[in-house]
Amino acid sequence: MKLKALACLGVVAVLPFASATALAQDTIKIGVIAALTGPFANIGKPFEDGIKTYMSLNGDQVAGKKIEIIYRDDTGSNVELSKRAAQELIGREKVNFLIGFSLTPSALAVAPVATQGKVPMIVMNAVTTGITAKSPYMLRTSMTMYQMTEPFGTWTAQNKIANVFSLVSDYSTGHDAEARFAKGFTEAGGKIVGSSRIPLANPDYSPFVQRVKDAKPDAVFFFAPGAEDGAGMLKAYSDKGLDKAGIKFLGVGDMTSDTPTLAALGERALGAVTMLNYSTALDNEANKVFLAAYATANPGRPAPTFVTVAAYDTMGMIYETIRKLNGKVTGDEAVKVLSNMKWNSPRGPISIDPSTRDIVQNMYIREVKRVNGKLINQPIGTVQNVRPQ
Repeated sequence: MKLKALACLGVVAVLPFASATALAQDTIKIGVIAALTGPFANIGKPFEDGIKTYMSLNGDQVAGKKIEIIYRDDTGSNVELSKRAAQELIGREKVNFLIGFSLTPSALAVAPVATQGKVPMIVMNAVTTGITAKSPYMLRTSMTMYQMTEPFGTWTAQNKIANVFSLVSDYSTGHDAEARFAKGFTEAGGKIVGSSRIPLANPDYSPFVQRVKDAKPDAVFFFAPGAEDGAGMLKAYSDKGLDKAGIKFLGVGDMTSDTPTLAALGERALGAVTMLNYSTALDNEANKVFLAAYATANPGRPAPTFVTVAAYDTMGMIYETIRKLNGKVTGDEAVKVLSNMKWNSPRGPISIDPSTRDIVQNMYIREVKRVNGKLINQPIGTVQNVRPQ
């Protein structure tokens, strides 16, 4: 039976794609390709949370069409599974949109499939710069590596931090983060006084943190792929006394996530500074609505992250696209609408740059503070309308 199913899937992969956009259909289908199991599920599961939150507020119908969500698990790292899932969703399920993509390799594997099927694909996490150029049907609602590194380097130099030690995970994205932060920092007058690269697998941060302490910089710049790495690094940072030595912690991305980092580390995370496109502490009406709806729709789940918000915004943009097209959704027309989208997000005003189909958004400098007895990522600065590069 399994062999028969796989054979059918192979036929779908090689036959010309049937139209995914029959105008008379009563249902708009959205295929989600994400890491729902395995080591990257902490990226994929928030997609579900964000989608559920948006639909709990806005229902499952728009412009007279019923919205159907179809999930496919690619574990995050299995690009062949990502590609096969896209082929099945387009060829068999006739989806109108593909969304998700926990990691960059998954997005890149699906790009030619979306192009052939003429189906809009919306990246809700993968941050590698420039990937939207791989398909005229690809857009992004998360962020780019440039957006959360180079402006952070510039801000750092402008805020009385003269020298920095760089500490990043030893893989391509870590190298990219290091280079972009260093560019912004040095061009604004700062100096990189040392650097080390940490192995991805089971890192022991203690010897690397000791090198930082011995170099006596004003701050350490840290990047790793997950919130768990942030917790491990901050623990070593505190245990080695870098905070008491006056060495500031600078982190890119969700290195001080509400869960698990702040929940696990408590006071040891105080004073850590990160740059990200979202904080649960943002004081705007859209965020208040989102947080209330999230708590109701996802009881028992961890606090929402920037990934959750990207999924929530993606659904909002899709609903708005369907409205503007009066329910008559074709891939080309949907991309045109999405490419000029402006949206009031829980993270603040966002838009899609029509020339790159990438996101323009505010980036927030956040410092871990205790407010009303709770540790939060308190925004202390905003870099407005950061364009993708």
